[in-house]
Amino acid sequence: MMINESKLKLLKYKAPGSFEESRFEKLHNVIADNPNEGCIAIAHYIADLIISKQKENKNCVLGLATGSSPINVYKELVRLHLEEGLSFNNVITFNLDEYYPISKKDIQSYFYFMHENLFNHVDIKKENINIPDGEVDIKNLRSTCVAYEKKIEKLGGVDLQILGIGRTGHIGFNEPGSHLNSQTRTITLDQVTRFDAASSFKGIDNVPRKAITMGIQTILNAKKIILMAWGSNKAEIIQKAIEGKITDKIPTTYLQHHHNTTLVLDPQAASELIRIKTPWLVTSCEWDENNRSKAISWLCKKTGKSVLKLTDEDFNQNGMSDLLALHGPSYDLNIEMFNRLQHTITGWPGGKPNADDTNRPERKNPDKKRVIIFSPHPDDDVISMGGTFDRLVSQGHEVHVAYQTSGNIAVSDEDALKYIEVGIDVIGDKEKKIIKELKASIESDDSKKPASRLVCKLKGSIRKGESYGATRYIGIPDSQVHFMNLPFYETGTIKKNPISNKDIEKTLKLIETIKPHQIYAAGDLADPHGTHKVCLDIIFEALKQLKTKKFMNDCWVWLYRGAWHEWEIHEIEMAVPMSPDQVLRKRKAIFYHQSQKDGVMFQGNDNREFWVRAEERNAETANKYKKMGLADYAAMEAFKRYYF
Repeated sequence: MMINESKLKLLKYKAPGSFEESRFEKLHNVIADNPNEGCIAIAHYIADLIISKQKENKNCVLGLATGSSPINVYKELVRLHLEEGLSFNNVITFNLDEYYPISKKDIQSYFYFMHENLFNHVDIKKENINIPDGEVDIKNLRSTCVAYEKKIEKLGGVDLQILGIGRTGHIGFNEPGSHLNSQTRTITLDQVTRFDAASSFKGIDNVPRKAITMGIQTILNAKKIILMAWGSNKAEIIQKAIEGKITDKIPTTYLQHHHNTTLVLDPQAASELIRIKTPWLVTSCEWDENNRSKAISWLCKKTGKSVLKLTDEDFNQNGMSDLLALHGPSYDLNIEMFNRLQHTITGWPGGKPNADDTNRPERKNPDKKRVIIFSPHPDDDVISMGGTFDRLVSQGHEVHVAYQTSGNIAVSDEDALKYIEVGIDVIGDKEKKIIKELKASIESDDSKKPASRLVCKLKGSIRKGESYGATRYIGIPDSQVHFMNLPFYETGTIKKNPISNKDIEKTLKLIETIKPHQIYAAGDLADPHGTHKVCLDIIFEALKQLKTKKFMNDCWVWLYRGAWHEWEIHEIEMAVPMSPDQVLRKRKAIFYHQSQKDGVMFQGNDNREFWVRAEERNAETANKYKKMGLADYAAMEAFKRYYF
């Protein structure tokens, strides 16, 4: 088979500190354009290693990871096997970890994960697959761990270890506090790790409290290590791992002891690195409009000054003397930034009729626009842009809401049972039999298996009813509310199907039917299980296919961010202010989604309720504008335009 050399170049080793731009970094890292590119590069690196070992008539010993990060690596390896003849007959694998206790048949077990995503689809010998045994008797647990360690040593160690990274900075299940010299052992899972896994197990009570994991020393003994991280929710911990001091509080920093480690990141995961976030502090910088805005907003925050109060001295003392020399003086730079920010603010998100729109973020014509708000889940519309939604409706635009997924797996069994109990009380005897069967199905629901189709339908109906409550409150007719139920989502589990033509066709059809002048879509890629990104990818593909249609010439696309984070102030291209009364209306619209209140299934890494997050985030955006020296609003929703 042929190996793609251009993909392999992504992973060529370079010692940290070889270039000026990486002088703050203690771990070698490369940034792929997107997670899929990074995964394909890693897969081709693995394939190249397997083939080189085959030529030497040697085994290739791989250390493998689980979780969402490496899924596309395994997908590409399977493709290489099926389509290009890559053989795994010389491959011996050792998995990093496994929950304990857990059955191999449990869909949350890593045994199940590895077979489902890789082993069942390639020609690896069963005897060459090694995964910590989550079913071993507790009396034999210690000896099993020792045997796992010795088997790795006997084979001469791991040739290539693949890693992900947890929110606590754990690698494998080596939680904060793990010792540098630790080997394969049982550990007690950190509460944060269990919390992050809770949705997969349908509640934290079902998440095992212990796990078996390779130790830090076991990992560091590997000849080569590749760690991958995707998404902005990994950015903070990645920055600490790469630029921070070695500490047992962040086990990933132990990789700084290893001399052949590469971290493969996407732009979002790398976004907090100094050379990305503040490149002017590292080396010479190209001072385009984006970098000027980014640097000046950072300077305001660092100095505590509003934009019009910045001085030449402020610029010079903070690594921006070349910006001052090229585009200064500070007065001109300050005015440019102030005007840019001022022009993003509008109370007319659909454009203001009969007004000069030269410096407004949206066009004045047509004065009544057709609008589609795409919402990945049935509450992202009101959580993320409820104030703007309300404003568009009140200003007379034809607003359609498209709920891309049913959101059924985010409804707890307890909430579903409440509806069933009500149904049993109010319907006739004939229907009670069906309702009681549904109740029995939920009460016998096994967290180890996908939810039944009937249960999924009930939970989807709950969210559908809540959505109607919110949209009716805002004031749009039911005919303008579209429940797309995209097929990729309808699996009954956290794991979703790949994007299919049906997903894209449904999206194409809706856009082509409405012929919108505005599309709003979720550009927040930090949701815990990736639904937002999949939904956005589907929209982008639909837009790509529709690009040549005449009506698309009049269509603008605005990206909002969801319940996890907000656009940085220099990224914002439209900011819609809200009065205190509008904040309360948005809160009420969110409250219609009762199943997502008081203990939501998909909390992410933020313990606040969604309405609290939204209000505090919107208030913080308004406060950022205020601190920059602009008008003082109660709250603001922010958007960035997407050019297709």
